[in-house]
Amino acid sequence: MKIDILAFAAHPDDAELSCSGTLLKQKALGRKTGIIDLTRGELGTRGTAQTRDEEAKNAAKILGLDVRENLGMRDGFFVNDEAHQLKVITKIRQYQPEIILINALFDRHPDHAKAGLLLNDAAFLAGLSKIITHLDGKPQEAWRPRLVLQFIQDAYIKPDVVVDITDVWEAKMLSIKAYTTQFYNPDLDEQQTYISKPEFIKSVEARAREFGKAIGATFAEGFTSKKLLGVDDIFTLK
Repeated sequence: MKIDILAFAAHPDDAELSCSGTLLKQKALGRKTGIIDLTRGELGTRGTAQTRDEEAKNAAKILGLDVRENLGMRDGFFVNDEAHQLKVITKIRQYQPEIILINALFDRHPDHAKAGLLLNDAAFLAGLSKIITHLDGKPQEAWRPRLVLQFIQDAYIKPDVVVDITDVWEAKMLSIKAYTTQFYNPDLDEQQTYISKPEFIKSVEARAREFGKAIGATFAEGFTSKKLLGVDDIFTLK
């Protein structure tokens, strides 16, 4: 199956928080969408790897994803080396996405920046034919996404691209709330964390409103790009 737009994320819930609105919009346009999580988020204070697996499945249903996978890397301890790059390269070549969305290159959580660098490197290397990977015993063809965008997470980064997600905002929030162990849940008796306090979800909304205001929308998601971006018609820009 070819996936048109594929998000890679260090942890289950990274993509929901940062780029699920964009995935929902593309799905509504008839494109195939997916998320590949690098880790199971097993070091998280609340919940377990197993509960995170179930929450990710529930969120995937809300988002209507065509693909959701987990690469099983070690939460907190994965590195940007050949072995980890090859795992990502294999998935890029398997699904041949036109666009990939990846973690921010700078953020509060060290895994996010590590993942951003790993994924950027793997996206480039996936296009080199002399790097050999196999799927089901068969060699894969080289494939490089034509566009790599970094989503913006906890730390503020000025975006290069802003996507209006007003029409899909409610579905985005439902996908976040699918992670019942991670975010504010008054019925859950577990230790409070940075992201489980009600103020955190309010900050997610505030960020989306801030980006939306910049383009005359109610809610938006922001992305950065390591390369210059172009359009065929400047009248399509907001």
